[in-house]
Amino acid sequence: MNLRGRNKVSPEFSMSSMTDIVFLLLVFFLLTSPAITPEALDLVLPKAKGKSSNVQNLSVSITNKLQYYIDNERISQSSLESTLVSRLNGTNEPTIILRAEEGVPIEKAVGVMEIANRNKFKVILAVRPD
Repeated sequence: MNLRGRNKVSPEFSMSSMTDIVFLLLVFFLLTSPAITPEALDLVLPKAKGKSSNVQNLSVSITNKLQYYIDNERISQSSLESTLVSRLNGTNEPTIILRAEEGVPIEKAVGVMEIANRNKFKVILAVRPD
């Protein structure tokens, strides 16, 4: 007596349906990812472990005692904008490296960024490497 079933199950597994699902998910995420943060700002931020690709034109440093330096020259806060404009005049893509010491109020660093924004200078915030 033969009791075997007539329908035999194939031991092979077809991956075509799995690849279709993965492809559809990939397309879905690629299409929806730009819509997640439409208000995001395009900021040029330095990496803490790497070097910046921008060429440094000037360095503005702010100490804990709220003393301002352009490169190594001490300067008053009131003459900061005029000195930056005169030194970066005629420079292609003027860039400022902002070095604010720990403990400096954020308003002072933002003040330098506002000067750079008014005059269309790029600002890179210097950080301490990890």
